[in-house]
Amino acid sequence: MTKETKKISGIILISIVTIAYGGYFLLGLLSGQYEELQLTEFQKAMFRAGHAHAGVLVILSLVAQLFVDHTRLTGLWKWTARLGIPLAAVFISGGFFAAATGPGLTQPNNMIIILYVGIVFLVVGLLSLGIGLLRK
Repeated sequence: MTKETKKISGIILISIVTIAYGGYFLLGLLSGQYEELQLTEFQKAMFRAGHAHAGVLVILSLVAQLFVDHTRLTGLWKWTARLGIPLAAVFISGGFFAAATGPGLTQPNNMIIILYVGIVFLVVGLLSLGIGLLRK
């Protein structure tokens, strides 16, 4: 395991605490503990989606760190493969949350753009890593 893999993986693992706290909050929200928030069904669904995407993409980010070590990628391409997926986790899940923030929303607000930025990070990171693995 390279020094970069160890460092980035450590940061990713620490970030999982925020996902766990988000799950705790979401559980309270969905079980009616925060009735004062008066969220719409759309907002609840978006919060669930944001939480689920964060968890899945963080796990994928950890696996990707190990894969990067088995490529011959260098410089910008190596860092694109290494950081694209973790950044996607932040932006995609953040996009779901941001797009549903506001009183009484029943459809995404303009902050949905954050989710699309995350999709770009994900696609570029995955393509860099996949091509890097195939070219070895």
